[in-house]
Amino acid sequence: MEIRALNRTAFLVDGFNLYHSLMDASFHQGLEGAGTRRQDLRAFCGSFQHAIGGGARLAAVHYFSALAEHMEAVKPSTTARHLAYIECLRASGVEVVLSSFKQKWILCPHCKQKIVRHEEKATDVAIAAKLLELLARDECDSIVLVTGDSDIAPAMRTAKALFPAKRLYCCFPYNRQSHELRGLAEKTFKISRQRYGRHQFPNPVISPGGRRISKPDAW
Repeated sequence: MEIRALNRTAFLVDGFNLYHSLMDASFHQGLEGAGTRRQDLRAFCGSFQHAIGGGARLAAVHYFSALAEHMEAVKPSTTARHLAYIECLRASGVEVVLSSFKQKWILCPHCKQKIVRHEEKATDVAIAAKLLELLARDECDSIVLVTGDSDIAPAMRTAKALFPAKRLYCCFPYNRQSHELRGLAEKTFKISRQRYGRHQFPNPVISPGGRRISKPDAW
């Protein structure tokens, strides 16, 4: 007979919310954007098991993001660095879900001309869909949302209504939080900038195929 862990816990990580938090943490440590971005998410998420309690055991980590290919003109190799990081995540057992950026024309408040901006699309929907999918398939007992973005609040309300026996937590990245999410979660955690530094990938990471993935100089 299969023995189930007492509290199977899945983490859903809002990649860009975390990324900007990592940038803030590096800047506030005087590193100007370097030093914290290569997070080993499985190790990082696993470090919260004791705080969650109830016999929490890491069941899965899901990372949601998008490739900022429109930034190549001003920040060359942005996409290549992100893809290399994604390869590290997949090598460690993290499931990666990629959305996309879409162009949007807006009216510049200063020059009153139409200008192009890029917005990340479908990531919030992807997180919401995975949240409900995991609960509907009974693949976990608890879910931790690593985000400070309140756009996920409607999905949390639905999950709580449909699956009242399941537990939802929020882990707020450094320098980010949401009062709305705090009110919906069973418990919340705030990430200190020091915690980021404890869970970095080694340099290099060796992929399952034997490829050496080195840490970018700026990371």
